[in-house]
Amino acid sequence: MTDMTPEDRLRDEIDGSAKELLSLTQTLVRTPSTNPPGDVSAVALAAADQIRQLIPESNISMFETGPGITNVVAVIRSGRRGKRLVFSGHLDTYPIGQPGGWTLPPFSGELSSDGKYVYGRGVSDMKGGVAASVIAGRALARCKNDWSGDVVIALAGDEETMGTLGTAHLLTHVPDVGEADAMICGDAGSPLIVRTGEKGLLWLEVEASGKPAHGAHVHRGSNAIDRLMAALSKLKSLEELQVAAPREVEEAIQAAKPVSEELGGAGEAGVLGRVTVNIGTISGGTSTNLVAESASASLDIRLPMGVSTSTVIGEIGVMLDTADGIRYRVVRAYEPSWTPPEEEIARHGLAVTRLMVSEDAVVNMRVGASDARLFRAAGIPSVVIGLTPHNMGGPDEHVEVAELVQVAHIHALTAYRFLQA
Repeated sequence: MTDMTPEDRLRDEIDGSAKELLSLTQTLVRTPSTNPPGDVSAVALAAADQIRQLIPESNISMFETGPGITNVVAVIRSGRRGKRLVFSGHLDTYPIGQPGGWTLPPFSGELSSDGKYVYGRGVSDMKGGVAASVIAGRALARCKNDWSGDVVIALAGDEETMGTLGTAHLLTHVPDVGEADAMICGDAGSPLIVRTGEKGLLWLEVEASGKPAHGAHVHRGSNAIDRLMAALSKLKSLEELQVAAPREVEEAIQAAKPVSEELGGAGEAGVLGRVTVNIGTISGGTSTNLVAESASASLDIRLPMGVSTSTVIGEIGVMLDTADGIRYRVVRAYEPSWTPPEEEIARHGLAVTRLMVSEDAVVNMRVGASDARLFRAAGIPSVVIGLTPHNMGGPDEHVEVAELVQVAHIHALTAYRFLQA
């Protein structure tokens, strides 16, 4: 019988930890951490306790960056010089919405009757992914004679509200995170797709003012809603901006389309390659028979690679700076980000995914945001490889139990190849 390779040993460790992986996922789901209100202190303690039990040789630190916002960092050191790989995750989740919409209690962590699915708020975004990373870290800790450097598990307490007190803080103030050589994140996605980039974002608030009058005497007033509608029509034209994306990004999006749109929906490839403008909220006026004195709207503008926030802000200024009765402000903005597929962490991630899941696995952009953008902004090559979400953000959120094991395999083997190269 031939000797087992290091990768064989890692795979055996993951397979042998399947029960612990499911149990850890359920423990995290059963500890509520919805944002808002954003209090993750209980789940942070639970995560730290579980890591302490599963990886006793890890060095665990906790960082409270705001009321109820606690970040957990666990470091596994090989004892040899080498690179540093971070498994990044977040502990906060969406709110549960209307409890009556759930057929299973939202914090139950219950299994389906056939045992194939595990349910609960945040199981896909991203407590299941966190559990997979922890079990991958455990496997690496048990095989640490086979690699060099450090493995860091960084669990942020603030992601759903853009990560200022979570990953952004850790990157700035915790060297074991901020001085990483690469990052793997298990945020919601698919084991079939290695996400190496994501769109940028610009949130905009627009206010319109007018002159009130009776609705029968419109000639005496100026309608703020009319002004707002005109401004919004101009802003929707941002979707027609020309995009000069890097060729490798365009090629990756098109090559991934047959696989990615099966999961992300028809039209995803087009959305990844253009500016989108979503009018999220709108309000105005006080009565049907009055000319509106004020109106407002908020917009979520997403930017593809090849379009900067400064370009979009400049276009907004041209459209609105001289418009009568219109004021606006940028609430939040960040740039699109991309880790080239030839980067070592991306190459290993794709090769391992093709080995463990399917030869059809692809590299692609990500429509939604993740903390990977913060690592990329800090110059750290990053990939997102996570669980396929079912009903993410809605009632009866769930994931496949088998995918938990798949993602743990992918994280462990990708990290190993990166650290032993």
